[in-house]
Order: sequence, then structure tokens, then C-alpha cells
Amino acid sequence: MERLARNVDRFPDAQPPLGSGNAQRWRPSAFLKGSLGLHGVAVLGAVAMPAAWPAALGLWPRSTWLGRNITHLPRESAGRREIALTIDDGPEPEVTPRVLDILEAHGCRASFFCIAERARVHPELCREIARRGHGVENHSFVHSVPRFPCLALGGLRREVGSAQAALAEIAGRAPRFFRPPAGLRNPLLDPVLHEFGLVHVTWTRRGFDTKTRDPAIVTARLLRNFAAGDILLLHDGHAARTVRGVPLILEVLPRVLEAAREQALRPVALHEAIAP
Repeated sequence: MERLARNVDRFPDAQPPLGSGNAQRWRPSAFLKGSLGLHGVAVLGAVAMPAAWPAALGLWPRSTWLGRNITHLPRESAGRREIALTIDDGPEPEVTPRVLDILEAHGCRASFFCIAERARVHPELCREIARRGHGVENHSFVHSVPRFPCLALGGLRREVGSAQAALAEIAGRAPRFFRPPAGLRNPLLDPVLHEFGLVHVTWTRRGFDTKTRDPAIVTARLLRNFAAGDILLLHDGHAARTVRGVPLILEVLPRVLEAAREQALRPVALHEAIAP
């Protein structure tokens, strides 16, 4: 484990991201140092039980134990009565253009956490997200939910770095924020994000719109204790569908935006609410 900690601190083959400037040296928290040891024990157990790897290596998505994790907008943003809309797993050619039209009709912006592999297949759609003023953020390269939290340091660097380079080239701006697939991570992710100048963001609440087919239930989950500073999660990719075959986000998003209007809350993209 001592050698693992030294490797985490060194990054001998790291390539600094464009525009990162003189980044400060990453320093693990005391909890993270201890967590490396505990996860080392977990890895030994996982050798005998591979199916348990995600549970052993990744903590719940909104935890801050493994490093910085934004689950709520800063106080000054909440004071401006802002909320952040975040939309995952796209771009999706059937759904994303309609989501963009809904947002434009309401005069608000969102952050799209894009899978880089999909952005390469639909680059014009990814550019359209950026052209309309929304954020194009890093959601990994291939979005492998069971595999991502089990990656070692090199695998995480490749997965995050390849996505960062691809999305920056396509959208014309390097992503500032990262969200792991399903929010799952391990202790090695924090230094990798630091290397690429990325900030880890999850959510205040989610609607589980990739599994629940009832838009009323998804909307109720998102609006329960709805308040300024909230970060909400929806999906344009992998969206569940209503019994009529409509992607959930297309029915839920207008209801959320209307609720925000009634409460005088302003939906924004993360880059508008969180200072560099």
C-alpha cells in the first residue's frame, strides 16, 4: 500500500490538461490515506468474489469521504435563487435536440454530462449543446458502470483523460466538471480529477428516470423539498419511457421548469453557478 500511495502522489507520466496553468500538487486527505489501506484489504477479498468489486471499491455517490464532491450549489448561487439542471448519458439524437428546445423555450441552461464515445458518434449534436450556451461536461469515455469503480490508477487516467481530450476537441472547450458513471468511484479517482483540472459533481436529488416509467413519480422525487441551490439529475441518454413510449425527460423536464418558475428559481448550468 505504501507503493500505491507513492504512485498516486507522483503521476510519472501525467500530461497536464490544456489551460490548466500551474496546478497545485494534489494532497490526499487523512481519510483518503486510510481508505487506501481499507480498500487494499477489500481488493484481497474481491479476488475471491469478483461480483463484489463495485461495492468494495465505490462508496455511495453523494459521499464526500473520498475527496471533493459537489452535491449542492455554493451559498452565493443559492442566494441568487439558482438551481442547476444536469443531464446525463447523451448525446442522444432522438432525445437531446428536443431537450434543447424545451430549455430554450424556458430561457434556461443546463449541464450535459456527455459520454465521450457517444459524442464522437454525434459530434454535431455535442457542438449544438455548446452553441446554445449549455455546459458539455465529462461523464467518462465509455460509461461502463460495473467496470469504472474497479479501475486502477492507469485505467482511470485513460478513461477520464481520453474523454476530456475528445470532448474538448468536439465542443471547443475543455469540461470543468466530472461525474462518474452512476456516481460510483474509488479512492484513486480524486487525484486523477485533480490532474485534469476537473471538479467532481454529483447531485442533490435524482428522479431515477432511467428505471421508473411514471413521469409523476419521477417529478415528485425531483421536487421533494425543492429549493435554491439544488442540483437535479435527469437523463437524455438511457432514459426510461412512459407507457406511451415517450422518453421520461421530455415529460418531466417541463414540469420541473414550471415548478422552478412558480418558486422564482432560476435554472442554470454548473459553469454559471460555480466559479473556476
